[in-house]
Amino acid sequence: MSSTADRKLYLGPRLRVLRRELGLNQTRMAEELGVSPSYLNHLERNQRPLTAQMLLRLASTYDIDMRDFVAGANEAAASDLHEIFADGLVRDIGIPRHEIMEVAENYPSVAEAVTRLYRALTDLRRMPERIEQLGAAPSRMASPLDWLREYLDARHNHFAELDAQAEQLSHELGQGPEALREGMLRRLDQGFGISVRVVPEDVLSGTLRHYDFHRRRLMLSERLPAPSRLFAIAYQLALHGMGEAIAEALARAGPPDAEAAVLAKVAFANYAAAAILMPYVRFAEAAEASRHDLDLLVARFGVSYEQAAHRLTTLGRQGARGIPFFLLKLDPAGNVSKRFAGEAMPIARFGGGCPRWGIQRAFRLPGETIAALVEAPDEARYLTVARAIPRVGAAGLATIVLGCEAKHAARIRYADGLDDTAILIGPACHLCERPDCPERALPPVTRALDLNQYQRPVAPYPFRAT
Repeated sequence: MSSTADRKLYLGPRLRVLRRELGLNQTRMAEELGVSPSYLNHLERNQRPLTAQMLLRLASTYDIDMRDFVAGANEAAASDLHEIFADGLVRDIGIPRHEIMEVAENYPSVAEAVTRLYRALTDLRRMPERIEQLGAAPSRMASPLDWLREYLDARHNHFAELDAQAEQLSHELGQGPEALREGMLRRLDQGFGISVRVVPEDVLSGTLRHYDFHRRRLMLSERLPAPSRLFAIAYQLALHGMGEAIAEALARAGPPDAEAAVLAKVAFANYAAAAILMPYVRFAEAAEASRHDLDLLVARFGVSYEQAAHRLTTLGRQGARGIPFFLLKLDPAGNVSKRFAGEAMPIARFGGGCPRWGIQRAFRLPGETIAALVEAPDEARYLTVARAIPRVGAAGLATIVLGCEAKHAARIRYADGLDDTAILIGPACHLCERPDCPERALPPVTRALDLNQYQRPVAPYPFRAT
């Protein structure tokens, strides 16, 4: 039997996805790699295996991690497909795991199409309930928010053009929160004739920020804390000072409808605002030097905890990449209102989180950082950091969860003191196949129940292993 090292690597679909993410055609990529277009075409169609020499050229030319490129099948897509094919509508077919992995790895477009269809089906199933509860017409099948999330995930939540221009703009305005604030106010006033005022709450009638086009005045609610006011000013400056770059990013994204276009424009403006307040090189260097001490980053850049945590998910610049963090924002009921993926994410897209994860503990300890080492069913380990913070402009708390693969733990101060004993977690209960879990709320839809009227096991809903 040949060893793994001798195995031929046919990675055409992943090579094609990489080329498209880089915005290259076959001729351009072939020229940069020093091969012929026909040879590259053969590689992408799996008619030739990738040689070690070609892998090294890819790594050096495009600054990619070969271990992830070679070993990492599309795990997120595979997880989605596994959940979809566990649906009662098709569960009896019994699609084996290796076929699901093959589709996710070699046919990513097919996997994405199936996922979109399942989301539409899920919306369709909920339609009668929505009509009954809301007494209104149901929303459309395709969610603009889902489209935006998929687009941001596909770009790894990093937009090089916006980052570079925002960094230059920040450098021109001043260094440090106070100098930057004065510089932004001066640029808005002198460059665009826009004034900024903090006004009483009743003036804005429940709105936290409002731009008056006629008077060219940005009004900020008195309820906004200082970091949120600073971000609002940066957002307005991004819209006016980086309007062309945002428009180009919007054109590249190609939103499918008007609602998606508005969502995307807001997302790009928010991204640019964060990049102005936390310019890439300074922020990345500070994060690495402090071992990702969020409290220090908050103090140094004058931003909120959520803004600093979110910025850590965007550090994807070639040659200066940060840790690929994922981020979740949850309410006390466990609903996810914000989600950004990194290399992987130990939570199902179509369900809730695992009760064993324990991130809800953060709500009982607001302001405290709760770090944990968790292990998914595939034995992949993750470091997660959770903190409950006040909601901006409203009562109550939200929990921010920042996480990454455990291999990065030595670079993160919150991992200090954690032992190697990981919390065994899974996806949502109806998908989790971990046996003997006392916190299980539902049986897995992928397994048949194994009930015994004469026994009461510790774990509810016992099921057959196969």
